[in-house]
Amino acid sequence: MPSVAVVGGSLGGLTAALVLTDAGCDVTVLERAPATLEARGAGIAVLDEAVRWFAEKTAVDPDSLCSATNFIRFLDARGGLVHERAHRYRFSSWNTIYRALLAQLAPERYRLGHEVAGLESSPGGVELTLTSGGRCHADLVVAADGISSATRATLLPGVTPEYSGYVAWRGTMAESELRPGTFAALSDAITYQVLPHSHILVYPIPAASGSLVPGERLMNFVWYRNVAAGAAFDDLMTDSAGRLRSVSLPPGAARREFVDRFRADASAQLAPVIAEAVLGVAEPFVQAVFDIEVTRMALGRICLIGDAAFAVRPHAAAGTAKAAADSWELAAQLVGHNGAVEPALADWERRQLRLGRDVLVRCREIGDASQRHGTFTPGDPALILGLRGPGR
Repeated sequence: MPSVAVVGGSLGGLTAALVLTDAGCDVTVLERAPATLEARGAGIAVLDEAVRWFAEKTAVDPDSLCSATNFIRFLDARGGLVHERAHRYRFSSWNTIYRALLAQLAPERYRLGHEVAGLESSPGGVELTLTSGGRCHADLVVAADGISSATRATLLPGVTPEYSGYVAWRGTMAESELRPGTFAALSDAITYQVLPHSHILVYPIPAASGSLVPGERLMNFVWYRNVAAGAAFDDLMTDSAGRLRSVSLPPGAARREFVDRFRADASAQLAPVIAEAVLGVAEPFVQAVFDIEVTRMALGRICLIGDAAFAVRPHAAAGTAKAAADSWELAAQLVGHNGAVEPALADWERRQLRLGRDVLVRCREIGDASQRHGTFTPGDPALILGLRGPGR
């Protein structure tokens, strides 16, 4: 089996490293950060593929990493129930899943402070040059370096992120700080509210400590709000220090005038229980929503997985699961081709391009239904989360 360099040590990179190591590959993760990664984003919906490693290869129960809810609910602006259905979802946090994956990988396989500066392919493999001046060789390179992938920019310079026209305001607060009635309304559901050309969702996630006990968890919100491309977007994404951040504004970075406007809108427009979960967040943050689509995922002995290939809008909760699916299929193809990299990548690319395109189209349709067309309908079965289709 080939030697593999995984570029990027976030959730997708860690999953790739674990799955490929299990398949018999000699794997090294090259992570540019000098220390283990910290919180990125807040809550994530957890589809089966995202925790498949734990379910199939470890004694770790995936449910020990996730909070669970039993209902989908839609509320109106007054807090009235518009739609409800019984449906179980699992939710976690980026930190919780990252720590659990990292604990599964041998420490010497996870190399911090190793930023890749260049890649040079040859029939015999790939030479990687590091910013430190060091070099290493791999039979296969798996680029898991995310939405801002330097690997993709090098290999496919014509592919750039396409801004969707809206951003996600996000944040978490302690469940214990909610009023009893609000806690009762939100603690066992993913709760939506549809607004004109917008929607918001709220759900519980594990506490920073990992606690899953109701009342000790965090309540997470995501509110999608339209922001025109160009000057309006640049103004919002310019942080309090005057720096333009094109992808996200971390907690505390959004300028006060935008936070104040956001809070005023929450007070005026949101159902009371949802407004409480939003206004209780000390430092909301912002993530711009982009589409990225590639026509190739394998070039020579280098392949792109997860957001490095297809960055999809969050509406199907498919991003983390898709990156994991890319890794599992890559391992299956390498095993099926007895470690022969080129034919394995050819078969892998054909399958994963189809999956990436399908997820991209579906998430774009859901987002546009909400943010552009006003056809986002409470209870629509198409809104059920899933990687390969609603509920799948």
